[in-house]
Amino acid sequence: MNFDSQGRLPGRKPVAIVDIGSNSVRLVIYEGIARAPTVLFNEKMLAGLGRGLVSTGRLDPEAVTRSMSEFARFRALAEQSGAEELYVIATAAAREAENGADFVERAEKVFGAPIRILSGKEEAYYSALGIIAGFHDADGIAGDLGGGSLELVDVKNDTVGEGITLPLGGLRLQDMAKGSLATAARLAREHLSGAAPLKLGKGRPFYAVGGTWRNLARLHMNATDYPLTVMHNYEMLTDASVDFLRQVGKGEFDKIKGIEKISKSRRALLPYGALVLSEVIEQMKPSKVVVSALGVREGFLHSLLPQDEHGHDPLIEAAAEFALLRSRSYAHARELLDWTDQSFEAFGIEETDTEKRLRHAACLLSDIGWRAHPEYRGAQSLNIIAHASFVGVDHPGRIYLALAPLFRHEGIFNEDIAPELRVLAPQRYIERARLLGAMFRVVYLLTASMPGIMPRMRWEKRGDGGLALVLPADCAPLNGERPEGRVAQLAKVAGRKLDLGVVG
Repeated sequence: MNFDSQGRLPGRKPVAIVDIGSNSVRLVIYEGIARAPTVLFNEKMLAGLGRGLVSTGRLDPEAVTRSMSEFARFRALAEQSGAEELYVIATAAAREAENGADFVERAEKVFGAPIRILSGKEEAYYSALGIIAGFHDADGIAGDLGGGSLELVDVKNDTVGEGITLPLGGLRLQDMAKGSLATAARLAREHLSGAAPLKLGKGRPFYAVGGTWRNLARLHMNATDYPLTVMHNYEMLTDASVDFLRQVGKGEFDKIKGIEKISKSRRALLPYGALVLSEVIEQMKPSKVVVSALGVREGFLHSLLPQDEHGHDPLIEAAAEFALLRSRSYAHARELLDWTDQSFEAFGIEETDTEKRLRHAACLLSDIGWRAHPEYRGAQSLNIIAHASFVGVDHPGRIYLALAPLFRHEGIFNEDIAPELRVLAPQRYIERARLLGAMFRVVYLLTASMPGIMPRMRWEKRGDGGLALVLPADCAPLNGERPEGRVAQLAKVAGRKLDLGVVG
């Protein structure tokens, strides 16, 4: 037996990125440079390099010592992973501290690699690239809140506007306000009142990047009993979140449900993150706040991607990788895209561009649970898809993707499946997933999950207004009671007269 792992894509060369921030230092090792990157290893430490920077002008000495030790570990981990490249980037604290240059020189010796100190505009630019990498047709204002600074930049599709940087990072704001939340609120108002990107964002989404805002969003999830614990693309409607942000901004979060799930080391900066976000909402009037799990690191990785791959759809890329790694036949999964294209056209079903790409992704993911026991294939597929580290899809879209194979495996008329997740998707998505699941139930019985049959099947119109799924004559033995029963189920879901036939 070959004991080499088959769980990774061939040809991918690991890449390591170390992000030296004002509050945290993080190593992320990616499987490779890809449109939908997969993380091989991820570790952070809350070093607090920028603590006290406002008053002393220098990096915290204890944090510097701790960081150097961790840098040695990060380098060893990168080498252990087989990473062929180690990129090190540094942001606000390193570029602004009096002893920043000395720190960088020492760190470069530990890493054995140069450190790129990002300017404020560069930091905004890579944050924006992170949003482009993580969202399909992004259109809004990206805000990256670190420990030392806040970067704001306009993002529309693949276009990045002129970014700005403001001294509103959590640690810095805490220092400038000398621990006074009232003073912090005033400072946030003063700095954000003239922020040009916010003036361009009225009625558009605000993409929130950074650990403090992610933890704030997680607390909001806990407080509202949100059923899907996936941070990327989590949405906070502005009107509904005002009272929550006000409570956290006053430091009154100890009694909020789920606060115990937020690490104590992160809680101290939550009020400052809430104050800044509240002021962003006040000044910008966004349509919603959308949380991004991708930021400067992923933006930097995106910049390394070959130019001709920038336009690839990250959701379809990720779903194709899952199909390649987990399905019985990748070719069969690809055939489903064309066959469902033809089926939706034959049925006269209209789709938006978003719905079509969701259907294509669902086809690619339709057979990823096949190794599970038959009774659990639906549940396993649901859990994997709903919680996968996909980008380029919102939470309602995730539910569409997860429900289609669930309906396939557990029955298309089962109204009791996944009720807690179904509330996140519009009824149109649920019904489309049900229809797609019914199509899967027909196809997989006729093909034995192997390629070659679907391209030879077609829908033909009947004189009575119905449709027949026609098999070529040499495939006649594939017909039988069970496929005919599945076609009858599909007919009921589609609201059409359907049958299964053979052409001579």
